[in-house]
Amino acid sequence: MDMEHDTDILISGAGPAGLAAACVLGAEGHRVTLVDPAPPITGEDAPGADLRTTALLQPARTLLERAGAWDGLAAHGTRLDVMRIVDASVKAPAARDFLASDIGEETFGWNLPNWLLRRELLARLAELPNVETRFGQGVVARFARSSAARVTLSDGAGVTAALVIACDGRDSPLREMAGIGARTVRYGQTALVFAVAHDRPHDHVSTEVHLSGGPFTLVPLPDRDGVHRSAVVWMDEDAEQTRRMALDDADFSAEANARSADVLGPLRVVSPRAAWPIISRLADRLTAQRLALAAEAAHTMPPIGAQGLNTSLKDIAALRDLAATHPLGSPEMLAAYQRRRWPDMAARMAGIDLLNRTSIAGHAGLHALRAAGIRAIHDIAPIRRTLMRMGLGS
Repeated sequence: MDMEHDTDILISGAGPAGLAAACVLGAEGHRVTLVDPAPPITGEDAPGADLRTTALLQPARTLLERAGAWDGLAAHGTRLDVMRIVDASVKAPAARDFLASDIGEETFGWNLPNWLLRRELLARLAELPNVETRFGQGVVARFARSSAARVTLSDGAGVTAALVIACDGRDSPLREMAGIGARTVRYGQTALVFAVAHDRPHDHVSTEVHLSGGPFTLVPLPDRDGVHRSAVVWMDEDAEQTRRMALDDADFSAEANARSADVLGPLRVVSPRAAWPIISRLADRLTAQRLALAAEAAHTMPPIGAQGLNTSLKDIAALRDLAATHPLGSPEMLAAYQRRRWPDMAARMAGIDLLNRTSIAGHAGLHALRAAGIRAIHDIAPIRRTLMRMGLGS
């Protein structure tokens, strides 16, 4: 790489995707500069800690292993061996299990708290001498020419790079600076996230309970002090979730138990609650001169099927592979990235959109249709296996 550049790759955004991108590309030998206007938050009890969890599917492990980042995560992940879907809206609930072993895998993936994911990825970055982190600084301007991009940071510093990667979130400033539009769908939903304790073991089963307004998903967490725990992602209408966020702990716990369909027995809420608005957003294109959009800067989707961060990691894997076969940041590399990733993003998001709209449905006839659909997807083995492989990214 031309040493006249200050860095080979500048990555804007140090969420899990941006951190993973810095690990992956830094491990390949590229000089990487990672910037983010916020300080790193790596403790569960730290103010502003991200209390959500993320399921890293099998392809994510392969990517992070090559980057030297998996060993720090492996001991903290909880296996997800079975995906169970329960439709509690019909008189005879449709409950179907999708087993990783059915497609020759030991597990679908591993569930990790987001704050811990950030901590371990930061620890890996500290081991890479060719990766520089600049926290407390964001990108405020970008100028691109044929040979390089120059970005201006919020402290006034200028940085030149062969390639800029936007991992700066659903409201990506870099996407806006590049004049790239995005199509947004608003569902009128909010996701509440929190952790629960329960007496029954989860047995490494992730359970998605459908009723109306959106799924209520229980994702396995490690036991703590001998107590079984799961993370909950509860999607419902905005107004209902605003009301629930204002409830006291006892009333909120009662509503969570009523919605859970008793799949793990009585639930005890053991963490603060956080609320996240649900939207779907897809960028009109993924590139501009010397710029690639990745992760939520390119695609934002409802938290169904563990597709969010795993789709982002597919973006990063594509950029890694293309950087090995094309001049970094070149028009050829970026055109190949657009061809390789945009169709997959669009198809995956269309599928998640359909699943979410059927989960919102409140009409009894649609409930019955949804239950029949779950049975058909599960009970026809070739369809079941194909969809599971697609969910893993095949």
